Amino acid sequence: MSTSEDQWYFDLSTGDVSQGKQGSWDNRMGPYASEAEARDALKVARERNQAADAAEEDEEDWGVAPSWEGKK
Repeated sequence: MSTSEDQWYFDLSTGDVSQGKQGSWDNRMGPYASEAEARDALKVARERNQAADAAEEDEEDWGVAPSWEGKK
């Protein structure tokens, strides 16, 4: 099992990637298994957010509006 010093992190405040925990926890994304994964942290987060937004939008489309909302 790897320790936090073996893992990679992305620093939101600087855009730097580092091995091991550096900087403040509230600006740090990770851990990631490799430097390349850490560099892609924002891209992966953006893609996950888009997928979650799409899933939420699908869940909100129930078809027929309730009678108290009137017809659309």
